[in-house]
Amino acid sequence: MKRRPRINYTEAQRDLMWDRWQQGDSMHDIARLFDRTHPAIQRILTLNGGFRPREKKRSRLALTLAEREVISRGLASQLSIRTIAGQLDRSPSTVSREIQRNGGYASYRASAAENAAWQRALRPKECKLAGRPQLVEVITDKLQQQWSPEQIAGWLKRRYPANECNHVSHETLYKSLFIQARGVLKKELLACLRTQRLNRRPRHASLKGKGLGEISDAVPISERPASVEDRAVPGHWEGDLIAGSHYSHIATLVERHSRYVMLVKVESKNTDTVIEALIKQSQKLPSELYKSLTWDRGSEMSNHKRFTLATDIQIYFCDPRSPWQRGSNENTNRLLRQYFPKGTDLSVHSQVELDRVARQLNERPRKTLDYETPADRFSACVASIG
Repeated sequence: MKRRPRINYTEAQRDLMWDRWQQGDSMHDIARLFDRTHPAIQRILTLNGGFRPREKKRSRLALTLAEREVISRGLASQLSIRTIAGQLDRSPSTVSREIQRNGGYASYRASAAENAAWQRALRPKECKLAGRPQLVEVITDKLQQQWSPEQIAGWLKRRYPANECNHVSHETLYKSLFIQARGVLKKELLACLRTQRLNRRPRHASLKGKGLGEISDAVPISERPASVEDRAVPGHWEGDLIAGSHYSHIATLVERHSRYVMLVKVESKNTDTVIEALIKQSQKLPSELYKSLTWDRGSEMSNHKRFTLATDIQIYFCDPRSPWQRGSNENTNRLLRQYFPKGTDLSVHSQVELDRVARQLNERPRKTLDYETPADRFSACVASIG
């Protein structure tokens, strides 16, 4: 299996990750935006203990990258410092110091100077607990007694009302526990927290109600008939949702025998909305060509029994964390990202546009079909039942 290329996430993509994380999305949901599994983005979200890094800011008086490029071009043209400073409307001493601290006349490079300036500007504020071993000892003792950080912070204010040096907020305590780089509270104390989490989770984050692995009366894929496995019999489908920004989704359906694709516009991920859209879509096909549907354990299929009752189509559910059990659908979802890039709003696409994209995919020869198109293969199935 070919390994997917590594992604160097842009600042905009990282901002999107943090926005979705703070809105309560799971790492699995966020990773699917980038066609990745959750470990691929877990490092970014947990590197700082689950706390969103502060936005980098610089003084309005600092030299910009554009100004540094003017300096670099001026030096290459052997202009004097005063001439360069005049072009920038800066003091000659400012330009001189900039050159001297970044390699001198012979080695000055604008991009290297810009990066060095950002690094020199990093002055992390020392944690309030640093250098106060007695206070740390008191806090450690209370944590070991199963006190919460909020209880400890409140107690310290009552215990030392006139001594603000011994006052500390519960957020400081959480950060000192989750961000081990601070080197103040030991990692072992995380086990004393009631949640025993290793990272900060947003207030709205919860897996409750998402139906992950907890769909009632779900028929597992192990009970799917053996005739479905070899793809010889048409009419068995795989389905999923691809996600976009602003909680937008598109339902994707792939027929296992022919790899024929259908796309369904859904207004939300709500199970009633998705089920209703799938019921309407199923009515467009003869029953002989829609016998079963295999889906993952997303919350959108919580009301799966309504779908089966309305269509007489049995739904089988993949095992948890086993996307390869819907291999045709997963491969198709990757192809669809050419038309619906990650992080874009999918709600702007009409059903007519979705049908156009599906038709283009279905009329494309597939190597797995010996370069026959899914449309031709599916049409042959339709003709055989006619």
